[in-house]
Amino acid sequence: MGILLTDADMATAAGGTAGFLSIVLVYGVLIAAMWFFFMRPQSKEKKRLAAMLSSMEIGDCVCTTSGFYGIIIDISDDTVIVEFGNNKNCRIPMEKSAINRVEKPETN
Repeated sequence: MGILLTDADMATAAGGTAGFLSIVLVYGVLIAAMWFFFMRPQSKEKKRLAAMLSSMEIGDCVCTTSGFYGIIIDISDDTVIVEFGNNKNCRIPMEKSAINRVEKPETN
C-alpha cells in the first residue's frame, strides 16, 4: 500500500513552501535596503576621502578633524607636516587621515 496524499495535504505542503519563499524574499529585500541606505554611502564617502587625500599638494589649506586650519608644507607617504597660524614656528606632523577637508589656494 502506498501513501496517498489528499488535496488538503498537497495544499498544506505547497503553502509551507510558499511561506518559506516569501520569508526569504522579505529578508532579501531588507538586506538589500540596508546595503543601499547604509553601506553604499559609506563606501562612496571613503572613495571621496581617498581621492581628496591623493590630490593634496604643498601649499594647500587644510582643515583637520579637530577643526584647526593650516597650510601643508611637506607630504610623505602617510604623513603631512602642517603649519598652523601666523607664527611660522608651529609645524606639526600628522597622519593624512587626520585631515578632514582640503582647500586649494585661489589663483589670481
